[in-house]
Amino acid sequence: MGTREESIRLSLTAMKAYGSPSQIDKALRESGREGLKEAFAELDYAAQEEILKKTEELVGGGIGVVMRDDPHYPQTLINNGRSVAPVLYYWGNPDLLLAEGIGMCGSRSASDLGLKAAHDCGEEVSSRYMSVISGYAKGVDTATHLAALRSGGSTVVVLAEGFDHFRIKREFKQSFDPARILVLSQFAPAQPWRAYAAMARNKVIFGLGRALVVVEAGERGGTLAAGEGALQIGRPVLVLNFGSDTPPGNRILIERGGFPIGSREELGRVLDKRPAVAIQESLPI
Repeated sequence: MGTREESIRLSLTAMKAYGSPSQIDKALRESGREGLKEAFAELDYAAQEEILKKTEELVGGGIGVVMRDDPHYPQTLINNGRSVAPVLYYWGNPDLLLAEGIGMCGSRSASDLGLKAAHDCGEEVSSRYMSVISGYAKGVDTATHLAALRSGGSTVVVLAEGFDHFRIKREFKQSFDPARILVLSQFAPAQPWRAYAAMARNKVIFGLGRALVVVEAGERGGTLAAGEGALQIGRPVLVLNFGSDTPPGNRILIERGGFPIGSREELGRVLDKRPAVAIQESLPI
């Protein structure tokens, strides 16, 4: 599939020439990398120089890329022949891209109960040698990532912005092991955080995971939308049930087909019923 440098150059060309994920996906389906090479040749000199400079910068920073035509691209991100993220930049351990994992999401302003539950769920996933896949936001995402790392497990960080804006957060510094972490971004390197990007990022989280664990969801917002999106594509959605303290979004997702989880032990029993195909094909699992 070419060198890392060539792959990054062509991915940046796709971002420059086609812009939207749907158009990039279409271009890759219809003309592949040869089409991207032609698109690069058609750019003006300044645009070509910008792409070449950025390619050198990304390669120097240890960043790689997979596109939908790459044999290492996760096929779970392709639905009805179309990919939700035709370009994925990555840093860290690329083996985690195709490793078994569980998506996890919840509120940025989680309750103490929610944060404890997120930590417990992260440990349960990690103890079964599966990666925790989440979005690197404060609250639930951070709790699940750290639970995985501090218990000796692995985690996949899915960014809602481009790699130019990625930094290792203070609370991660003591646990940040590149051998056990994969950082992903489906966005152009310079793109800043945007609310719509966070929603798009969630599709990668539940697309990569064998299931999605919803810790705390409001009656509207990104976590609820992630749970609904996962249900729409047939991904198992495991929704924490706190009894009378169950958040409104969790109740909505349970009513719409999410599988209620009342304790970490119950989550563990569900996860134990894999291998991979089992967690995809049956609920309760």
